[in-house]
Order: sequence, then structure tokens, then C-alpha cells
Amino acid sequence: MSPLDTVPQMDLAAQYAAIGEEIREAVNKVLASQQFVLGKEGAALEAEIATLCGVKHGIGVASGTDALILGLRAAGVQAGDEVVLPPFTFVATGSAVSALGAKPVFADIDPNTFNIDAEEIAKSITPRTRAILIVHLYGLAADMDPIRDLAKSRSIPIVEDNAQAIGATYKGKPTGALGDLACISFYPTKNLGAYGDAGMIVTDSAEMDARLRTLRNHGQASRYDSVEPGWNSRLDEIQAAILRVKLRYLRDWERARRTHAAEYSQLLSGIESVKTPDTPAGYEHVFHQYTIRAQRRNELQQFLSERKIGNAVYYPVPLHLQQIYEKLGHRRGSFPEAERAADAVISLPMFPELRSEQIQRVVEAIAEFYSS
Repeated sequence: MSPLDTVPQMDLAAQYAAIGEEIREAVNKVLASQQFVLGKEGAALEAEIATLCGVKHGIGVASGTDALILGLRAAGVQAGDEVVLPPFTFVATGSAVSALGAKPVFADIDPNTFNIDAEEIAKSITPRTRAILIVHLYGLAADMDPIRDLAKSRSIPIVEDNAQAIGATYKGKPTGALGDLACISFYPTKNLGAYGDAGMIVTDSAEMDARLRTLRNHGQASRYDSVEPGWNSRLDEIQAAILRVKLRYLRDWERARRTHAAEYSQLLSGIESVKTPDTPAGYEHVFHQYTIRAQRRNELQQFLSERKIGNAVYYPVPLHLQQIYEKLGHRRGSFPEAERAADAVISLPMFPELRSEQIQRVVEAIAEFYSS
């Protein structure tokens, strides 16, 4: 590989080149059927994703963000309630709480996994806490046993933000089956991505399943009979058909990601200025991102970019320091582990079709940066 060759942070075109014919065939079947909303493709995908997550019900919606909003509402969150969540996540996790008129209450993260810390959750619960919103960040499940024990003792529902970790497991159980319900994003860059916005909520609860089907369709319990305010948030048939094709390959793609991650970690092990991702015993990571902690992160990012090596920082500003939550009164130092992570993380190229020589080039560039 020439030093001038680009190593993209992700490469959706490579995936499409491999499965494009199947995708086009699936889309053409939907076009021929002329059924585009709440049809058989969506129903089949709901069943397949529910099975993948080890639960009974899947409810397709228009986006991962909608999944969070409707999921929180189904869990009972209303205006004036509080929802505990991590500050180190994408803004949609918090804005879904805000969209319902509820208050996000932040709890700091475990520095080893980047996921919310159960002890910090316990400090954040008040009589107004209506839900605990867990994010399985970068493809790794949060440590759920102490969180579930805490939630059960306080009778607080758990909502999983499973946007980045579909297919991951925790002590043999899949993400999506670790709380009362889970919210999934099929944004194109996700491990299982649509060709536009799409999302799903999964749950074991028949009661929540029925409520969510009402909420996503204008609050209608039956046609033209709305029983409560709802949304227009339905997963369309074209996206469902695309996702059903891609779902057949998900396990193979996960294995490829884990192989790439192992190679990265082995090659990076000799660079003291870098900390590679931690996968605790009993967890199965799906590496939506391969994210390291790096000294002089901003300089490293510029160095890699100048060498046409893709990279990204997820996420440079924790939620409690963003303008949207300025009125909550948090300052730098309020959640120190989230802040330290935001200052140090960088995600390296990661996609199933990544080649070994590309990984080697990335690591060689990192080694060059720290030796200079």
C-alpha cells in the first residue's frame, strides 16, 4: 500500500459492492408490491430483530431518535420527570428526554468502558426519577447487573440506548434484552445500517408493544380512533427490505470487526501513549467503533488526517457542557470521567472490509507520531 493511499474511517461503498445485487432485488420487490408503510417486510424485520435481541416484540419506527422518544414515553416518562443518563454520548440520548419535557440527570462513566457507572447512577436518583437510560457505547454493553439491581430496588424502568451495540452480549445475554425496552438506530453508519433513517424498539412486554404501536401511528388504537397524542413514526418497507438483506450478514461482519480490533490491539500494545479498548470478561464487543485513549489526541488527529487516515472523535463535548444544557448549571469538573474521555478518545478506521495492510498503516502512522 502506498503511503498516499487513503484509509477511510468507514467504507459503505465496499459493503454495497459485495451485496448490492441482493439489495436492488429486495427494493424492486417492494416497488412491485406498491406497499410502502406497515407491510410484510417491516413485520418480518420486527420479528427478526426481536429474535436477535432475545425478546418477543419489535416495533419499527422512523429513526433511532424516535425510538428513544417513544420508548421513554412508553416507559412512563412525562413532562417534569427526571431521567438518569450518561453525559458521554451523542446528543440524541439527551434530547429525547428533553423532547418529552423531562429533565436529563447525568451520571458519570466508568473510565475503562466509557459506559455509565452504577455507583454514579445511585447518586443521581431522586424521587422524580422515572427512568434510567443506559447507553451501550461503541459496541460494548454497560455493566448491567448492578444497574438492574439498583433499578429493581427503586422500581425504576431501564431503557437501553442500543444504537451502537446491536448483536453485543453481556454475560451471555444480548443487548436489547437487558432492560425493560431497548432502542435501536439503523442509521447508515451503524453496524446494521439502512439507506436512510430507520429505527426500532424491542421489548418482552406485550403491554409496551401494544402501546408503542399506538404511539408510532398517531396514537391510534384502531383506524381513525386516536386514544392519546402520538407520532407519525413508522419504518418504511424499502428500509425494512434493505435491513433484512443486511441482517443476514451481520454475524459475519461482527466477526470481522472483532478480528480487526484484535489486530489493532496487538499492534498498538507497544505504544505507551495509547490505551486500547477494554473488553471485560463475559462481554462480547461488536466494535461499532474502535476507540482508543491517546495522549495529545488533537495533534494525533491532525497528523492522521494529513496522512489521509480516517478518524473521528465520538464525542468531543460531553452533554453537560453543551449549550443545550447550559441552564442545568453544570461546569467543567462536574463529571470528570466523561470530560477526560472527551479530551482523549479517537476512533480509528473500523469496518468489516478493512484490510490488514490498512490496519498496519494506521498503526505505523500512530507509532511515527509518538516517536517524533
